[in-house]
Amino acid sequence: MTETFELLLPPGYRVDDVLQFHRRDAESVAEQVTPASIRKGVLLDGVPVVLQAPLASGPVHCTAELDGESTPGLRQRIHDALRNVLGLRIDPAPFLAAIAHDQLLGPQVRRRPGLRIVQSATVFEALTWAIIGQQINLAFAIALRRTFILQAGRQHSSGLWCYPEAPDAARLTLDDLTSRKFSRAKAETLLRFATLVASGELNLTPGPGNSIDQIGQRLLAVKGIGPWTVNYGLLRGYGHGDCSLHGDVAVRTALQRLLGEQAKPSIARAEQLLQQYQPHRTMAAAHLWASLANDHDNDS
Repeated sequence: MTETFELLLPPGYRVDDVLQFHRRDAESVAEQVTPASIRKGVLLDGVPVVLQAPLASGPVHCTAELDGESTPGLRQRIHDALRNVLGLRIDPAPFLAAIAHDQLLGPQVRRRPGLRIVQSATVFEALTWAIIGQQINLAFAIALRRTFILQAGRQHSSGLWCYPEAPDAARLTLDDLTSRKFSRAKAETLLRFATLVASGELNLTPGPGNSIDQIGQRLLAVKGIGPWTVNYGLLRGYGHGDCSLHGDVAVRTALQRLLGEQAKPSIARAEQLLQQYQPHRTMAAAHLWASLANDHDNDS
């Protein structure tokens, strides 16, 4: 069946930013990206769903093709996923106002006033992508992500693969991953995380007694998940507005260039520099990544 949704893309919507994020994998099995639209496969509540979102300013009519029945809860999850992939979670205007007279980031921000944070379709996708991508180069991370989708995901009736949910990933074995170029440590962390989420021991849904900050602390308690993975996952998964990416190599490289220094600032100094942008550190990171736009592999 097909569900339809109308979303409003704001004036000055930066289509190229959205395209750049979703077409990272030239051999993608779960995304089809053209200059005019995005098609993305994802499992939601166990149902294979293909999202289709046109890319144009103003009201756009998005669709979801379901290999199953819709429910009010599933319809809400689809709506949330569409907002995520279109980068509609964080309004850039408050950051623009706060940064107006900043000497370090102000000039960068004025070049890209409509820059937005584009997200993964689901929190689980964002956090597994962060685990897969940590401490390796972007090209290798993309190849591992593709392997993970083919191992744990399911194919939609249209042929597009759907990014897995926790129960699907938790059924994998270490050998399923290590035999396909995952390091043992990365495979163990990925399966440990998926198992905790699938069992309900790790609840990723914000609510009373389970704020995003509390979720972040619980994620840090999972063996193999460190501060960078948590902050990147909160940024791409929830659109959390104040993630400090001070441990990110590209963020530190961008700070080095803007400061005109010979070496990248230490992680501790980068954290101190980014503190001045609270509660907008997520947007600060986005603009630092964008300042390296002509480089390769600068933003995972």
